[in-house]
Amino acid sequence: MIHLYTIGFTKKPAETFFTLLKDSGVKRLIDTRINNVSQLSGFAKGTDLKYFAGEIGNMSYEHNIDFAPTKEILSLYRTKKLTWPEYETEYLNLLDTRKIAQKINIEKLHETCLLCSEHKPEKCHRRLLAEYLQQVRNNIRITHLI
Repeated sequence: MIHLYTIGFTKKPAETFFTLLKDSGVKRLIDTRINNVSQLSGFAKGTDLKYFAGEIGNMSYEHNIDFAPTKEILSLYRTKKLTWPEYETEYLNLLDTRKIAQKINIEKLHETCLLCSEHKPEKCHRRLLAEYLQQVRNNIRITHLI
């Protein structure tokens, strides 16, 4: 069984964020944002996250832009030109176009956590990505860290 986690950093102080990751046994953090130099949270910039993940949780960190939505899709959703169901379809089609299922070594996702900014997974691409991977490989168990 592959255990895949997801987490968003919004509405979480650093202590909560890193405690959730550490307590779950996450070994690798994959940043799925388009822009990982965001100022939304002081600890959530890519270079800082890499440092904190390693120092606090002994986790590796990587930024995978192939997992991120395009700026266009995200902008259309944020400006309400796309509904959530339309956004889901666009994003999932993008994953197919990028051939994510073929490119990723799913076995290596064990004890990995997909990161983005949204607090909860319901309307977030990290959940869509996790479920997409679960459809490719049905032995993935997803846990959303909130």
